[in-house]
Amino acid sequence: MRQSDFIRLLLLAAIWGASFLFMRVIAPVLGPIWTAELRVGLAGLALCAWMLFLREPLPALRQWKQYLLLGAASSGFPAVLYSYAALHVPAGYSAIMNATTPLWGALMASLFLGEKLTQRKLAGMFTGVLGVALLVKLGPVTLNTEVLLALLACSLATICYALAGVYTKKLSVSGSPTLLATASQVGAAVMLLPALPFSPVHAAPSVQVVLAMAALALICSALAYLLYFRLISDVGPTRALTVTFLIPLFALIWGAVFLDEHITLSTLAGCAAVVLATWLVAGSPKKAST
Repeated sequence: MRQSDFIRLLLLAAIWGASFLFMRVIAPVLGPIWTAELRVGLAGLALCAWMLFLREPLPALRQWKQYLLLGAASSGFPAVLYSYAALHVPAGYSAIMNATTPLWGALMASLFLGEKLTQRKLAGMFTGVLGVALLVKLGPVTLNTEVLLALLACSLATICYALAGVYTKKLSVSGSPTLLATASQVGAAVMLLPALPFSPVHAAPSVQVVLAMAALALICSALAYLLYFRLISDVGPTRALTVTFLIPLFALIWGAVFLDEHITLSTLAGCAAVVLATWLVAGSPKKAST
């Protein structure tokens, strides 16, 4: 992985780490469906405007089935599932579940793309999950039906991300990262539209909620997915998905900066494990010189 790819990976992790703060503000007010729909809908509009500015052709209607599938798997369903989980379990639980995405991604890439599932990758993935567990301090949660459904929602979201990564790698031959990012958000918005009439808003949004939604859509979706699809195109889905190891690290940093949360020795140990995991999975060992 090149230095520029690592920079994109870190920037993406920092952006998606902040999304946890925004969702905690928005989801209790708008509900999971409206939170997800506004997020991907506004991001889709912004990306369409960006493509017009660049004078790139917009997603072709003849490929609408591909774009709906891509949008549902990469953005629509995960956005709804994590918004739902945020209502019933602490963010730490979702972060740990989210960190299992590279495991699913490696398995899917091995099954559908022929990528070799090496011992190095497996060791890095399990190290990353351990690091996230150290990073996030879990509070006591009563195991009930709502909690079980929330954890199941997180698991389904990680599988969606893994499938989307593999599907994107197949599509990237005929589509630029900008085109795929735009198509994913527009496709997700279209997929979620039929559910809106059955999902009433919980309360009137405040200025804080509106600003949080703007940041969630424009930064954590539009900009983030431009970075994400570029990474998939350049380094493949397995390495791109290692961003999920770094997201909780940045979520803790934002929490310390904006919510005055303390960083303990266990979080420092977790950071070390996460960095090691990212290097094991994303870094390619140098070949011995001959």
